[in-house]
Amino acid sequence: MNERIIIPSPDRSLLRQVEGAEKLFLSGRRNREADLESAVRFFLEFLHGFESFDFKQPCVTVFGSARFAEDHHYYRLAREVGSELAKAGYAVMTGGGAGIMEAANRGAKEAGGLSVGCNIQLPREQKPNRYLDKFIQFEHFFARKVMLVKYSCAFVVMPGGFGTLDEAFEIATLMQTNKLERFPLIACGQEFWDKFVAFVRDAMLKEGTISLEDLQFIHRVDTASEVVRIIQEAGVVPV
Repeated sequence: MNERIIIPSPDRSLLRQVEGAEKLFLSGRRNREADLESAVRFFLEFLHGFESFDFKQPCVTVFGSARFAEDHHYYRLAREVGSELAKAGYAVMTGGGAGIMEAANRGAKEAGGLSVGCNIQLPREQKPNRYLDKFIQFEHFFARKVMLVKYSCAFVVMPGGFGTLDEAFEIATLMQTNKLERFPLIACGQEFWDKFVAFVRDAMLKEGTISLEDLQFIHRVDTASEVVRIIQEAGVVPV
C-alpha cells in the first residue's frame, strides 16, 4: 500500500498566504500592485501543483458532497467506485475532503490503488481526509479546479451541492466548447440525478438554452461496475 505523502508548499514567501486570500482578491477593485502580487501567487500555486503530481497511471476524478456520513448509501457507493477504479488500474483523485471525497479515496486506498487529493480550507472541509496517499493544499478555488481536471481522463460526479454542480457544469462546458476532450463524464447515483435530468429536459431543453447533442457525452449510472465499464469502453485503459 502506498505511503501517505504530504506535499508541503514550496518555500516561496508569496505562496505562503493568510486565510482568505481568494476572498480578498475578489473583494473588488484594488490597486495595481496588489493585483500583480496576486497574479504571482496564482502562478506559484499552479507551479506547485504541476511540480507535485507525478504519476503514470491514468487518473479519474471523483466529485461529490462533503456532507454525506459514513453510513449514507451514497458514501458506500462512492467507496465502491473508488475501489473498483483502483482495482482496474486507475489513480483516484478527489477534492481531498470529507463525505464522497473521503469515500472514493478510501475505496481506492483499501484496494491498493493511488489515492490523491486537492484540498482547500472550507467551513465543512477543513482537513484532508486520512485516506490520501498524497495531497496538496490550495488557497484558490480556480487553481484547485484546474488540477482536478488537468490530470484526469474521466470524471465521476456523485450527488452533491453547489460546488459539485459547479464542477460538473464547468467540465460539461469545456467539452461542449471543445476546450476539453470528450472524456467520460459519468453521473453516478441515478435517483439523485433523475431529478436534475427532469429540470434539464423541462426547462433547459424546452427553452432551447442547450441542445440534445450537448447531453450525449453525459452518462448516468448506478453502480461502480458501470463506471469502470464506461471508462474502459471509451478507450482509457491502464497499460
